Amino acid sequence: MNEKIISKGSKLDLTIESLAFGGRGVAKVNGFVVFVKNAIPGQTVRSLIYNKRKGFAEARPLEILSESENAVEAPCKHFSHCGGCTIQNLEYEEQLRQKQAQVEGIFQHQAGIEDFALEAVVPADETYHYRNKMEFSFSNRRWVLTDEPEGAAADFALGLHIPGRYDKILDISECHIQQPLGNEILNHVRSAAVEQELKPYDVKTHIGFLRHLVLRFGVNTGNVMVNIVTSYENTDLLNSMAESLSKAFPQITSIVNNVNTRKGDTAYGEKEILLYGVPSITEKLGDLTFEISANSFFQTNTKQAEKLYETALNGCGLTGKEIVYDLYCGTGSISLFLAKKTKEVHGFEWIVSAIEDAVRNAVNNGIGNAFFHKANLDRPLDGIKDLPKPDIIVLDPPRAGVGRKTLQYVSDSEARRIVYVSCNPSTQARDVVFLQENGFTLSQVTMVDMFPHTPHIETVAVLEKT
Repeated sequence: MNEKIISKGSKLDLTIESLAFGGRGVAKVNGFVVFVKNAIPGQTVRSLIYNKRKGFAEARPLEILSESENAVEAPCKHFSHCGGCTIQNLEYEEQLRQKQAQVEGIFQHQAGIEDFALEAVVPADETYHYRNKMEFSFSNRRWVLTDEPEGAAADFALGLHIPGRYDKILDISECHIQQPLGNEILNHVRSAAVEQELKPYDVKTHIGFLRHLVLRFGVNTGNVMVNIVTSYENTDLLNSMAESLSKAFPQITSIVNNVNTRKGDTAYGEKEILLYGVPSITEKLGDLTFEISANSFFQTNTKQAEKLYETALNGCGLTGKEIVYDLYCGTGSISLFLAKKTKEVHGFEWIVSAIEDAVRNAVNNGIGNAFFHKANLDRPLDGIKDLPKPDIIVLDPPRAGVGRKTLQYVSDSEARRIVYVSCNPSTQARDVVFLQENGFTLSQVTMVDMFPHTPHIETVAVLEKT
């Protein structure tokens, strides 16, 4: 069999050899690569080719002909439809091996480091119920399952998007990666909304009231926030739900209403109204306490965030005398983690609300040597003038990686070490190549598994000036 007979619409029996970055199974036909959705290493699957491009094809499985020895039964009843935990049916140890192989492959091929190997892989102690934040969507366009009776009601759903469909929501009654209490709150909100006949928002007509339900948990503090996102302001419609929630779940410390009148399908509102309790929750990382508002960024796996920051701290090799720059600092969690071990930390971030959160968190923790600056990191010299020169630079960029101008600034600086935290090893490897070409040597990369059962990967790279 060769590439010529692999065409759109053809059916092939494929043996899955590995997982690609992003979670799809990889099969090869005489060296030609086929990416297979929802397939795991070790399976042989009859597959339908639905797309073919230069150098690879894409397929979906029609039938599992033989099962992988590393397959396990997915505990979630929504697994076959929900696109969240796509490798939940693969034993956890094999998930780690596949992610390790992905990172090593990316660095070997993109960064050209032939003998590259991860320094360490840090597994998660808790592989379920680890998320401290979940965002669900309301919809009047429920995804109807194939085994449901004809004419089943489809005008209300509270759950997660079906993969590849912005307009269809899978009604979710239980999510195994969120806190168990979250499932109870989720189902209570659904029942209350239906009972009160509150209308879900229609993403096509932009008519309706309820848009999102966002749950946040202080894993180490016990604080709980319920954020109900609506398309317009009408607290009279929400007061009854807020009252029933606070009575049913005394663990809840905050209920807020974010109002998003825009057509964009986000859970961030232009206005926030407090319905019950206090406007934010607190969480602890190590001996630090963080105040988290409804729209604050915070690492979604509290336990693994502690390990991630410890890995970054160890990578810095601090003696207490260094000046550290934390670029893309967000709400300052890494900055504050490093502050007690060094002379000064300067965090840089473009989003004003994040800077305000970072300053507040520094004050609340009694940290006086962490300073935060508004800076557009596409033009990195903005906001970095007239400050002490950095000895160490920490990078924690979004998935797109570090902008070229910022990379140039980093490489031209007097910093002797860079600690690069990434949620995308592909763009991290690209940036490492640039830094290597500009005077740095990659000394180690550690993988911290932040999101078990999903294809997401977090890595920490340490580079030193040669």
